Amino acid sequence: MGMAIDIDIRDDLPVRDLQEILDDAFGWLRWVDETFSTYRPESQVSRVGRGELALEDCDPRLREVLDRCEELRGLTDGYFDVRASPGGALDPSGLVKGWAVELASERAARAGTANHCINAGGDVRLRGVPEPGTPWRVGIVHPLDPRALTMVVALSDGAVATSGLYERGLHVFDPHTHRPATELGSVSVIGPSLTLADAYATAALAMGTDAPAWLSGLEGYESLVIDAGGHAWWSAGFPAYRVA
Repeated sequence: MGMAIDIDIRDDLPVRDLQEILDDAFGWLRWVDETFSTYRPESQVSRVGRGELALEDCDPRLREVLDRCEELRGLTDGYFDVRASPGGALDPSGLVKGWAVELASERAARAGTANHCINAGGDVRLRGVPEPGTPWRVGIVHPLDPRALTMVVALSDGAVATSGLYERGLHVFDPHTHRPATELGSVSVIGPSLTLADAYATAALAMGTDAPAWLSGLEGYESLVIDAGGHAWWSAGFPAYRVA
């Protein structure tokens, strides 16, 4: 995926069990990269995008992802679009990373770890606690100064996703104009599913200054928006997560 992925397990498990959990999680994430990477010309998603591979001949999970992307296109007034880039290339990356990490966390939970954190380039899925009585803490990077944090949030079971310009530059496009999204510096979304939090953050970044009004209507998800000038807005329930 072109990023560091960290898995922090806090359960007291035998070393062999821990190794099996990690091997399974990273094996799954490598498969996702091989299947969905738009940087790999031989990946299934690249071949589908070029018209070399029919959807019915793909892995069912690729079809599942594209179906969910189409649902999200409707839910976001068209701002989440797998063909938003100027050339119209097929790119479901705005959903794939969150979806992949969400399922990696589910696999780890089924294997016996109730307390873990998976961080994929700032998109984080959390379960349980790092230690009794203490929630996980996640720092949100400031989009105008990657060396600084905007704030720190705390939660136990849930997800934090951030879409911004500080890591990959102008990589999110407004599907209606096919121009790079430049009005916002970053959007962070907190909620129960990293799959949806990641997609919502991507769509909101594409919306620009219309994002706060749309985000405020999302049930079960809270958000923080920082515009290109450094001004911040947050949803009504977001302060409940803030610790610093």
